[in-house]
Amino acid sequence: MTINMYNASVPVMIRYMKNMTAILDKAAAFCAAKKVEPTVLTGYRLAADMFPLTRQVQIMSDGAKGCGARLAGVEVPSFPDNETTIEDLKARIAKTIAFLEGLKPEQFQGSETRDITLKAGPRELHFKGLDYLTDFVLPNFYFHATATYAILRHAGVEIGKRDYLGN
Repeated sequence: MTINMYNASVPVMIRYMKNMTAILDKAAAFCAAKKVEPTVLTGYRLAADMFPLTRQVQIMSDGAKGCGARLAGVEVPSFPDNETTIEDLKARIAKTIAFLEGLKPEQFQGSETRDITLKAGPRELHFKGLDYLTDFVLPNFYFHATATYAILRHAGVEIGKRDYLGN
């Protein structure tokens, strides 16, 4: 049985990024209700050696757009990592979703065996498309989505599993 690489990637990541947008809306409402400066949340982290909320969202976005582009065989769009506000983060997610929505399922045909190479710091990683998606992209994507959720939940934003999973 073969996997439909488009269906296993693009719609899944779009769904979770929309869920993260709704969670960020709740974070903004929390800040307004509690009179908390939103940059407190965008800089918040669970541990001293952990990336803050802003970086978690940036990495989630980078993983999604990189995955879509590489599997579709198109250039990975570059977004500057200059977000500082909740609205900035929502805009980045929206740009990522718009990019993914522009990809067509037929661009993913045969991508399970496509050679994928990317830089990770000083290392160069090599994958076949299916392994790239299942062993690298999706675990990382969910990790950073979960970290985003956990940071906001820990900060006191009233969100739960239903917010993370969506409808």
